[in-house]
Amino acid sequence: MDIKGFSAVVTGGASGLGRATVERLVSQGAHVVIADLESSAGEAVAKEIGGGTLFLPANVTDPVQMAAAFDAAESLAPLRAVVNCAGRGGTVRVVERSGEPGSLDLFEQIVRVNLIGTFNVLSQGAARMAKNDPIDGDRGVVVLTSSVAAFEGQIGQIPYASAKAGIVGMTLVAARDLARHCIRVCTIAPGTFDTPILSRFGPEVLDALGKAVPHPARLGRPSEFAMMVGHIIENPMLNGETIRLDGAIRMPPR
Repeated sequence: MDIKGFSAVVTGGASGLGRATVERLVSQGAHVVIADLESSAGEAVAKEIGGGTLFLPANVTDPVQMAAAFDAAESLAPLRAVVNCAGRGGTVRVVERSGEPGSLDLFEQIVRVNLIGTFNVLSQGAARMAKNDPIDGDRGVVVLTSSVAAFEGQIGQIPYASAKAGIVGMTLVAARDLARHCIRVCTIAPGTFDTPILSRFGPEVLDALGKAVPHPARLGRPSEFAMMVGHIIENPMLNGETIRLDGAIRMPPR
């Protein structure tokens, strides 16, 4: 599907994978709304990217805020693409080193953003796109973001890995459910990418992370994630699939 002239919503679009996706979609002629936290650089990023890009402060777990983001997109043009890149990390062990049980509160917070937030974005976006007239058989496409942690979660990643595995689990079900509306759903599971989340590490750590990737032996580039988003939107046979984008890495326990 060619989304030139149509609108898209990208959550987490103010940085990293989301920003690269916004840049890609704008370059393809889409009208894009960045939905990101109020504390993000979303407004500045929207101005920098240009092309009529809008920023709407929105938390993916808030139905009212996400509805406003979709309203903004539909005010520009029919909504044809939704890309959910928003997420958060955090470390929880089943039993902490102190001997205490892992934090249920932090576990719930991480799952809420990564999994429940994903469903909120998916369901609200699909409800809007279901009203579109089909173009080349599609009314719209939703791209979700999981992680290789869904398959090889590392120690301390139990809430993150659980949430990302949940996204993998919802992908085929959502694609089957939305087939009657001619809406496709795919998920990308990235490996180690050069995004702001890694900025806390020094050059030596980043170099080691890159060398752990079999080929190419480097960190992934956000533009490569965005390239995959573009291909999913354009290829009508991609549906119900989770695509690992990881250079063949398989994460160790630590």
